[in-house]
Amino acid sequence: MSSMEKIILYYKFVPVSDPDMTMRWQRELCTRLSLKGRILISPHGINGTLGGNIENLRLYKRAMNETQQFKGITYKWSDGGDQHFPKLKVKVKSEIVAFDAADEIVVSEKGIENGGKHLKPAALHKLVEEKGEDVIFYDGRNMYEAEIGRFKNTIIPKTVTSRDFKKDIEEGEISKHKDKPIVTYCTGGIRCEILSAMMKNRGYKDVYQMDGGIAKYGEKYKDTGLWEGKLFVFDDRINMGFSSDAKDIASCEDCGAKTSNLINSTNIRRKLHVVCEGCSSERTTQTEA
Repeated sequence: MSSMEKIILYYKFVPVSDPDMTMRWQRELCTRLSLKGRILISPHGINGTLGGNIENLRLYKRAMNETQQFKGITYKWSDGGDQHFPKLKVKVKSEIVAFDAADEIVVSEKGIENGGKHLKPAALHKLVEEKGEDVIFYDGRNMYEAEIGRFKNTIIPKTVTSRDFKKDIEEGEISKHKDKPIVTYCTGGIRCEILSAMMKNRGYKDVYQMDGGIAKYGEKYKDTGLWEGKLFVFDDRINMGFSSDAKDIASCEDCGAKTSNLINSTNIRRKLHVVCEGCSSERTTQTEA
């Protein structure tokens, strides 16, 4: 068996009649395959990030495809492994992304029924070519994620948690553009499934969502397209570039140098700060002194 390690990111919106039973099955399956990471299950579906041996991840995917409920999921693969996760967490939640919008989405076996139109990476480029500057990108992530990487000409919401989006789409900068074509995007696509439905419910006319999120776009275009910077990821890698050409676009809070380094002195994810490695070392030295 290969010792090569990988990380997979995935989700599926589908009715889950017994989330507790699904949770127990997922925990047993991942434990048996020595996988670590996080899986959230709700009545609306499943959302997971797992790291481990590539053969065991393939066995996990096979087990999922053997079920009627979870077959056909698109998995995003990236470099890494179980060492990037302290342990396995499998939990049942009211939402698989905490937008406080459980009653706003309509979920069937086909997924979210009332969301925005899905755009694959090539179709996104075609839309931009056809409609030019009328196309507005809207970052469906939080501010600290967008600081180190984003699409060009993006409106960055003033959000620190997913729950803040409701106010932003009602009162923020994006609310001035309800008649424009808007492309929502996020890491793997899951947040935009919900966000685009929330926007349509509030009168946005022409809403799209990036199919597979930034992760799938980066797989296809690396750093040669409309994306710039590095991608924030929810494990101890913190960020990843799609190629050796990935740029640092954020500025260090202390010295202003370009960096993608994020530090967290509070152990609260939403309080991450952009601080270059040099200044980060100085902060540590000063704290120890």
